[in-house]
Amino acid sequence: MKSLFKSKPKTPADLVLQAGDLLTYLDRSSGTRDSKREEKMTELSKLIREIKSTLYGNSEAEPVSEACAQLTQEFFRENMLRLLIVCLPKLSLETRKDATQVVANLQRQQVQSRLISCDYLEKNLDLLDILVAGYENPEMSLHYGAMLRDCIRHQSVARYVLESEHMKKFFDYIQLPNFDISADAAATFKELLTRHKSTVAEFLSKNYDWFFAEYNSKLLESPNYITRRQAVKLLGDMLLDRSNSAVMTRYVSSRDNLRILMNLLRESSKSIQIEAFHVFKLFVANQQKPPDIISILVANRSKLLRLFADFKTEKEDEQFEADKAQVVREIAALEQGDRP
Repeated sequence: MKSLFKSKPKTPADLVLQAGDLLTYLDRSSGTRDSKREEKMTELSKLIREIKSTLYGNSEAEPVSEACAQLTQEFFRENMLRLLIVCLPKLSLETRKDATQVVANLQRQQVQSRLISCDYLEKNLDLLDILVAGYENPEMSLHYGAMLRDCIRHQSVARYVLESEHMKKFFDYIQLPNFDISADAAATFKELLTRHKSTVAEFLSKNYDWFFAEYNSKLLESPNYITRRQAVKLLGDMLLDRSNSAVMTRYVSSRDNLRILMNLLRESSKSIQIEAFHVFKLFVANQQKPPDIISILVANRSKLLRLFADFKTEKEDEQFEADKAQVVREIAALEQGDRP
């Protein structure tokens, strides 16, 4: 007899609608906890877990593409992303984790060959403001940071963040005292500046002056070793990318930038020295060196050649050795009166 009364499994649309109702209730209700609210919170956690299982599958079954497509369509039609982001602080830790994974998966789900998550975000860009500001809330920062990185997989969404005032905040978020939060902010910052090549090149060209002034003073000259190490590595990644060749030429024509890189070459940390070398070699290789760059290199020639004489990577690296030999030849051949 039991089987006659077995509850019918919920469809993807049912899951979304029921979860949406509970999130709306949660959004509107006051913070007071009562038995009714606790009951609804438990039911909501269960529904979000089921939504996650539909998208990812479980130990017993792989995800079904039709169910995923239906769930994705309902999720964005019912404004569930907004509800989840707004209500995330009210959810339990485990439910926040499930919700973060749901949001990650939905950024990749296609419905009739379209990423409808991207269409939705383009019409709801204020949600990105909430996600970025999440770095100011220690309890929410890692969840919102993970969601943010998944959302900026879409080029138009990344462009919005790059062009917003939020970019300036990242220089402070990266230096927050909580290591986990600062590392998460640094990961998002790197993603914004490396994923979408053409958008990044446009951003760096348009915002060159303020961006590199902040980058140099707050990151490359930071008192924090990890911040300096990550910043010089990211700088190398950006400048060595072909899309950023115009920005690279401008960066390596500045005596102030050269001074910073030469200081990083003298660091006691081998990893910072190596990363600094990959940027320093661009100053030396520049065929259009301004006279003041040549003057600095000539004035410091003996110190630089002494430094490079003992300069080695921990593991044998043929490319590094070849680059170093080229840099040494270029510096040794420079004359004070050289002109491009």
